[in-house]
Amino acid sequence: MKKNKPTFNVRDSRNLTMLTDFYELTMGNGYLDNGMQDKIAYFDMYFRRIPDDGGYCIMAGVHQLLEYISALEFTPTDIDYLEGLNHFKPEFIDFLKNFEFTCDVYAIPEGTPVFPNEPLVTARGPILEVQLLETMVLLTINHQTLIATKSSRIVQAADGRAILEFGSRRAQGYDGATYGARAAVIAGCVGTSNTMAGMMFNVPVLGTMAHSWVQMFDTEYESFAAYARTYPDSCTLLVDTYNTLKSGIPNAIKVFNEIVVPQGFRPAGIRLDSGDIAYLSREARKMLDDAGFPDCKILVSNSLDEFIIRDVLAQGAAINSFGVGERLITARSEPVFGGVYKLVAVEDENGKPIPKIKLSENEEKITTPAFKKIYRIFSKEDDHALADVICHHDEVIDESKPYTIFDPIFTWKKKTLRNFYVKELQIPIFLKGKQVYESPTVQEIAQYSKQELGKFWDETKRFENPHKYYIDLSEKLWQTKQDLLNSLTDQFAELE
Repeated sequence: MKKNKPTFNVRDSRNLTMLTDFYELTMGNGYLDNGMQDKIAYFDMYFRRIPDDGGYCIMAGVHQLLEYISALEFTPTDIDYLEGLNHFKPEFIDFLKNFEFTCDVYAIPEGTPVFPNEPLVTARGPILEVQLLETMVLLTINHQTLIATKSSRIVQAADGRAILEFGSRRAQGYDGATYGARAAVIAGCVGTSNTMAGMMFNVPVLGTMAHSWVQMFDTEYESFAAYARTYPDSCTLLVDTYNTLKSGIPNAIKVFNEIVVPQGFRPAGIRLDSGDIAYLSREARKMLDDAGFPDCKILVSNSLDEFIIRDVLAQGAAINSFGVGERLITARSEPVFGGVYKLVAVEDENGKPIPKIKLSENEEKITTPAFKKIYRIFSKEDDHALADVICHHDEVIDESKPYTIFDPIFTWKKKTLRNFYVKELQIPIFLKGKQVYESPTVQEIAQYSKQELGKFWDETKRFENPHKYYIDLSEKLWQTKQDLLNSLTDQFAELE
């Protein structure tokens, strides 16, 4: 298989400013009309549960968020459209004409394992500006984090065997295909069949032939021979167009012997795209080994996911790599990542953040107030992650002293940690509207993600009933939340 290595990156130059829910604009118009345009607000983007009842998620999408925010501007065409709706006051239209981003934005770096209720992105700034970010923050982080998480599970199931992302033609649109491929590589896929993704993100592109190639020739042998003559140094043949064991593999072996080896090359592999892949791969391995090609790889595709991969490997399948398509690129088993973007604080006239909370009859929908930071606590003994603690932004965890964590719901469940070190998860990506963070390459993010995921116990990464990783609130933040809850419920009680 060819691995293309372009030497350039292609930036998405589209103006996506208008890719926003309409209520962000109607609220902005209302804030301006009520003299609130300079009010400083804080929003958190976070998610409430892990897809597929898994044990972790993989953060992705920050690079596209950088591109979006850096290019925020309302074009004359945008202004003409909004003005023509006759829905906004002239002052708001003028504000949009002269829009300039001035906010602070913090994010957890891509590739980091993340968990429910942790702020993945935090935005601070004038309410008109931070409200405008909502749709694109959610759209970008939700999608790529979903696909990265699904891809990571598939990579885990393959147990060291290569996973190739093959899903473009089944993705939800071209952006879903391209940015989904990016997220898949972040999570550990070795490459993609999506050529545009390869060009944009400088990641390996892979692919050989389709069944149509084989059908275009009078015989299967002729199709294999033609391909081998064109690509003798990387010859991988699709062997299941007619009959895998009686025709495909024998013809492949014949072509390897007659065309590939005489030119001084070894066959790269065969691909199976149908049938009982566990059985066929075992039989194929025997046939290839007996023919003197133990180094010829077996690639399998066809509607795979983490569960099928795990099962066929448990059945002794002789597979070297997997091409995974629709169930990866669409996260078919659970195709929605439920991230939300919620107001958590506003500043008073002295610049002090005042915590805000949203109540709900559903406990999971009650927000955690305040401007916050997240610490990840690691053991100094083995470097494994022990817990995450969400704190007020001005809190510091002293690594020299024991630290007690507790469950924010079942508060009697406590654990005292010793001999640990901490790491803040969020980093600034914009300060006062200026970009202060340069995204690593996709390959660098993938290496970082592999390293960070390796710091979690296998029990957290298993598919069924994974160990629930601790995500706790600091005592100070927990008390802030309880005080707000009590204050509001007391107010409602007085109204009864």
